[in-house]
Amino acid sequence: MPIITLTTDFGEKDHFVGAVKGAIFTEMEDAKVVDISHSISPFHLQEAAYIIQNAYKSFPLGSIHIIGVDSELNPENKHIAVFMDGHYFVCADNGIISMLTSEIRPEKIVEINIHDRIISNFPVLDVFVKVASHIARGGTLEVIGKTITEIKELTGIRPAVSNSMDQINGTIIYIDNYGNVISNITKKLFEEVGRGRNFVISARTINLNKIHSHYSDAINFDNPPGKREEDGKKLALWNSSNYLELAIYKSSSKTVGSASSLFGLDYRDAVMVNFIS
Repeated sequence: MPIITLTTDFGEKDHFVGAVKGAIFTEMEDAKVVDISHSISPFHLQEAAYIIQNAYKSFPLGSIHIIGVDSELNPENKHIAVFMDGHYFVCADNGIISMLTSEIRPEKIVEINIHDRIISNFPVLDVFVKVASHIARGGTLEVIGKTITEIKELTGIRPAVSNSMDQINGTIIYIDNYGNVISNITKKLFEEVGRGRNFVISARTINLNKIHSHYSDAINFDNPPGKREEDGKKLALWNSSNYLELAIYKSSSKTVGSASSLFGLDYRDAVMVNFIS
């Protein structure tokens, strides 16, 4: 039985997550259900895409990922099921899939058309669960939808490179639990544009000219503990997903602060890399 994952902006207070899980188990008592996150900021597609993009690859091939963010059905927000990179995704066609497909193209997309058989004002519960359960039982996508080739594309979500190839203009796409800020600048793009040149990373009040691979790489452990610049040290690094992240070493909102609070950075704020010839 394939794993079914859930990613939503439902939070933990209300009944929604429990109801969705109950509906899955009603369909299949032996279902394997895994929560990725229910703490997505409301209707925050880019945040959801970042989390899903970095989680789904850890699951077995054939896993089914229900995305319950901005999922209300309307003429501009249809429902789709997608087979991509060996995984299935059930969600609204609100642009979230376009954020996952910068390097991987979907192998099959269908527009879900079972709504006339279901009375629903809670599509994740009533529609997405039915579709995910159908797939989990070995059903094909063509049974629950008509094949389409185009999905909604969200523009302005990828970094821009200057014509002179000496600047990358990115934005913050995610702020993690520690207050570290993650930009949409990938290591691959940085290396393609930078070609080994020196650089300066700028974001509001900070400027950094070095990128680390691990948080602790920013600390000089040759110095005795009392003379190290540790807690509160500003740094840039390639995080585990190879996105450019701005951080505070051992950040904590109760002690040294976080990159988000100390740098004054929030979602969609600019992060620039200027290369020096």
